[in-house]
Amino acid sequence: MAVKIKFGGYQGNNSVHTRGARVFCDALKRIAGDAVEVEFIQNIVEDGRKASDLLSMTESGELDGCYFSSSYLAERVPELALFDQHFAVPDRRRAYGVLDGALGRRLAKEVEAKTGYNVLGYWDNGLRHISTVSTAIRSPADCTGLKLRTLASEDHRRVFRALGFEPMAIDVRDLPDAVVTGKVDAQENPLTNIYNFRLHDTHRVVTLTGHLLGVALVLFNRRAVESWPANIQAAVSQAVAEATIAQRRFAEEDDDICAKAMREEGVTLIELSEEERASLADAARHEVETTRGRFSAELIALFENDLAQVSS
Repeated sequence: MAVKIKFGGYQGNNSVHTRGARVFCDALKRIAGDAVEVEFIQNIVEDGRKASDLLSMTESGELDGCYFSSSYLAERVPELALFDQHFAVPDRRRAYGVLDGALGRRLAKEVEAKTGYNVLGYWDNGLRHISTVSTAIRSPADCTGLKLRTLASEDHRRVFRALGFEPMAIDVRDLPDAVVTGKVDAQENPLTNIYNFRLHDTHRVVTLTGHLLGVALVLFNRRAVESWPANIQAAVSQAVAEATIAQRRFAEEDDDICAKAMREEGVTLIELSEEERASLADAARHEVETTRGRFSAELIALFENDLAQVSS
């Protein structure tokens, strides 16, 4: 009898996550053949659910797997906040080195010890930038008093308070309405989300701060994984690995595609000078160090060593 595997997401057809999930499903069917039946529920928001419901649905077993931002699990697995060091990782190449190195393996074990999930992969959740109706964000002074939508992470909110924003957490399902109605003055997201959620229709200025590379965990229900035969476990792991390579490529390509499309629609994309980005990083530094201070010297060393491995 075929093993049934149900995988869930929260985005539309053009999303880099949706496309990555399709690669996973296709790869799994190719590798495992008739031994599996794969169902991909592309967007649970269309069924009236919040995007964050993916986490509870997967942990409860309603879904077997999903992708979701690591930041949403940082309260339960504090070590994941190592991925949330704003302005600390300068580019994607070095971020991938951390995700695929000893630290990524260690954090997967931490998640598995403290939750009902297995972590089978790390996807690119996008370089995050800040959009507004008309304000260019070039210094902390430009942030003062602006209501900013950010992720449901106190570490993120502390950083943005230090920059001068008034941060608030809003589920991605409700974000477009918050932007259109002016509930928020600013929000931070990758270009792919800003474009595909049509946030740029209202927010006509995007400052390319690149302050954080978001991480999307590929999560599976641990009990489900343990119930699968060894060959199915191996096939799922291989399919996730193939999907991860593709998903990261989609994310990088999509930055260029979305930037070009937004410029053609009259959106202003602002490149920061080194000095301007440094002024934002300096304002956030104390809060980033506060976050780092919660971790053991061993974890910090893993983070720094993985960065150095790629840099050398």
